[in-house]
Amino acid sequence: MNYRRFLTATSLARTCSPIRALGETGTDKLVKAPKSVISLAAGSPNPRMFPFKTAIITMEDGTTIQFGEEIMKRALQYSQTAGIPELLSWLKQLQVKLHNPPTVHYPPSQGQMDICVTIGSQDGLCKVFEMIVNPGDNILLNEPTYGGTLQVLKPLGCNIISVASDEHGMVPDSLREILSKWKPEDSKNPKKNTPKFLYTIPNGNNPTGNSLTSDRKKEIYELARIYDFLIIEDDPYYFLQFNKSWAPTFLSMDVDGRVIRADSFSKVLSSGLRVGFLTGPRPLIQRVVLHTEVSALHPSTFNQLMVSQLLHQWGQEGFLVHVHRVIDFYRSQRDAALAAADRWLSGLAEWHIPTAGMFLWIKIKGISDVRELIEEKAIKKEILLLPGNGFYNNSSAPSPYVRVSFSSASPEQMDVAFKILAQLIKESL
Repeated sequence: MNYRRFLTATSLARTCSPIRALGETGTDKLVKAPKSVISLAAGSPNPRMFPFKTAIITMEDGTTIQFGEEIMKRALQYSQTAGIPELLSWLKQLQVKLHNPPTVHYPPSQGQMDICVTIGSQDGLCKVFEMIVNPGDNILLNEPTYGGTLQVLKPLGCNIISVASDEHGMVPDSLREILSKWKPEDSKNPKKNTPKFLYTIPNGNNPTGNSLTSDRKKEIYELARIYDFLIIEDDPYYFLQFNKSWAPTFLSMDVDGRVIRADSFSKVLSSGLRVGFLTGPRPLIQRVVLHTEVSALHPSTFNQLMVSQLLHQWGQEGFLVHVHRVIDFYRSQRDAALAAADRWLSGLAEWHIPTAGMFLWIKIKGISDVRELIEEKAIKKEILLLPGNGFYNNSSAPSPYVRVSFSSASPEQMDVAFKILAQLIKESL
C-alpha cells in the first residue's frame, strides 16, 4: 500500500511535538527514569495542587472502581496521546479476539494493525477525514447516512458520490457501476481522481437500521482492492447486533491494510465518557495521533482509567456478557417499536426490521416530503421524530422517510407516539 498518496499536505506536514517526543510530557520516559533523576523538563502541573484526592465509582452490580490518591494523581495528569498503555493493550487483544485482522502480524511499514484511543469515535472519524480529504477529491458513501459524517465532509470540499443501499445495506452492483468509469490502473495517476475511500456504517446503519451481509462485504472489499481505495468502517452499533451470529467485519478481511475501523463504547458503556478507538494500518493511525497532539493533546486520562479498570475487572468474557445484556434490552425496545408500527401504521407506511442499532426507518406512503409533517404538526402534538432529509447529501430534496429512535422511550410511549403519527398521516393525505 502506498499510504502517502492518500494523505493531505497538511497531514504529511505534521511532526511529533518535541515535548511529547521527550517522553509524552514527562509521563513515559521520565516516569520510568531512576528516582535519582532530577526532572526540570516536563511542564506537567504538580499533582499536590489538584483538589481531587480519591474517588469510588459504584457499579450496577454493587462492585466498585476505586481511585486511591496515587491513581487519582495519574488520572488528573497529562498522559500519552495515543491512549494509556493498559487500555490500548486490552483493546488490541479485544480486536484480535473479535476480528483477528490479518495485518496484526504485518511489519509496521506494511500496514501492521495499530490502535489509538479517541474522544469518542466521532473525533477519530473527523481526524481521519481531515487526514485524507483534499478539496475536489472523490469519496464514496452509501446513502442515507449519518448526518454527522456529512457535516464533517461537506466543508472539506470533496465530491460525495452516493452508493445505493437497500434493506441489506450497500448494493455492490451500484458501487461497481460507479467505479466502472475508472480503470483499475487509474489509481496510480493523480489526474484521474479515483475515489480515495468508501465510508460505510456496516451494522445498524444510522438512520436505516440495515446491516451489510458477509457476502456483500466480500464483494465490496474486492472492489476496494481492484480500484485501490480505503474503507472507513464506522461501526458504533457493532455491539448492538440483534442476530446471534455477527457478520465478519471489513477489518477481519483486510489483507492489504486498507481498512480504518472506528469503534465506540458510547452505546454499551457511556456516551458521556467520550471514549472510542480507531484500528487500522500503523502509518495512518500514527497520522491521527499526530493530529491529536496539536488538537487535544490526548483523550481524558480519568475517563480512560475508569474504562480500563472496568474492562480489566470484567475481562473479555465479562465485557461480552454485558454486551449481550445490552443487546437483549435494545432488541426488546426494537420489538416494541415494531409492534406499535404494526398496530398503527400498517397501510400508511412501510419499513424493514432493523438488524442492529437503535433506529426504525419508516417510509410514509402518499407523502413525498415529510418535513412539514414532522417538524411542525408532530411537534405540536408533542412527539419528536427526525425527517429523512438530513441523512442525504442533498438535504433540501424531498424525502418520504422518518427516522424513529427506539432507544429511550417506553413501549407505552412508543405506542402513543405511533398512534398520533398515524392520525397526522391520515389528516395529511
